[in-house]
Amino acid sequence: MTVVTRLHLEPQTGGALRVAKGQLLRITDPRGEQVSDLISFSSEDTREWLSSGRTIDYANTIYVTTGHSLYSNRSRRMWTIIEDTVGRHDFLLTPCSPDTFHIIYGTTGHHPSCFENLATALAPYGIAPDTIPTTLNVFMNVEIQPTGELRILPPRSRAGDHIVLRAEMDMIVGVTACSAELSNNGTFKPIDVELSAPDASSAAPHAPHGAVAAPASV
Repeated sequence: MTVVTRLHLEPQTGGALRVAKGQLLRITDPRGEQVSDLISFSSEDTREWLSSGRTIDYANTIYVTTGHSLYSNRSRRMWTIIEDTVGRHDFLLTPCSPDTFHIIYGTTGHHPSCFENLATALAPYGIAPDTIPTTLNVFMNVEIQPTGELRILPPRSRAGDHIVLRAEMDMIVGVTACSAELSNNGTFKPIDVELSAPDASSAAPHAPHGAVAAPASV
């Protein structure tokens, strides 16, 4: 594979990049127990974005992993997960925002947030803050209690764990090193992002049991 771009995201920061169809995006937790928020928009029309609801619906699971496809709000595949050393990622919670820290944490001053970092990184691509939806919470470890309550646990990722996603369309992508204390077991660490062009011989994996093909239209 040929490396196209590398991003090293310092703790509580974010970045953005363009990704071409067929390229591979690798998100690595270099130190362990660090969440990364991922969001993407179609390069052709940024009104098409990564949809938590469509993805959960078609995969029939809240936890996506190797073999699952991630869908847009127009029911088109945006990503396919081709490698995953952790196995626990979800779409359950929105990116932390300044309001998250005021309402949940009781913070009175400024606190770095994924939403703010994504908005800043995506602004040069013409993507407005109000169009940023729920992200894929890479390495996040959330359990649903019998009552329906969500329990945020330390990420299962260890130093060097990663997820690799294959792009199924040309996209504008935002990525963060998450800023929320609860999500990261109380500490903040970096995230490494690597974009590669795959070998021509790379093969797509089979879909996991229970996954369904997307409808032609919505």
